[in-house]
Amino acid sequence: MPETQPVSAKQVRMRASKVGIVVSDRMDKTAVVAVERMVRHPAYKRIVRRTSRFLAHDEKNQARVGDQVEIVETRPLSRSKRWRVARIITRAPEKSREAAELLASEEGKP
Repeated sequence: MPETQPVSAKQVRMRASKVGIVVSDRMDKTAVVAVERMVRHPAYKRIVRRTSRFLAHDEKNQARVGDQVEIVETRPLSRSKRWRVARIITRAPEKSREAAELLASEEGKP
């Protein structure tokens, strides 16, 4: 009969991680990350795209709009932040960043 290992306090569970695109970096030390997933529609049986937005802690303010980042689950850091930017996978090209910033600035104008 195999013996079971006792669970030690040093064993840590795997944290959930997701990959998404930074859609806003205007807040200090916070990035809004959009994560897309594909789901089958219950009535029409067609695959549809669903997007969830997560507020992620970015300690060094390195993530920029358009960057592809990996976020990992963490303890609650504020009322809405439960994720942390683990790494920047790919950087957005400069032209797309400028276009995103221009679009964001025009949204606030009447």
